[in-house]
Amino acid sequence: MKAKVFVTLKPSVLDPQGKAIHHSVDSLGYSGIGDIRQGKYFEISLDPAMDISDARTSIERIAKDVLANPVIEDYRVEIEA
Repeated sequence: MKAKVFVTLKPSVLDPQGKAIHHSVDSLGYSGIGDIRQGKYFEISLDPAMDISDARTSIERIAKDVLANPVIEDYRVEIEA
């Protein structure tokens, strides 16, 4: 079983790295890009014997307490069996 955690800045938080990437993409000639926001992605391997609801609870707690700063970041958890 695998957990995927996606962490992104909240929409109200400025993203200077995303702006720099957007500028680079624009200067390379790519068009039609309105905005770029950067984030983090984590893959966590889980014990296959673990109950999926327990796994989700555990990973949600890890995401909130360790992987994301809930003041400025949002996160999304996906569990693959």
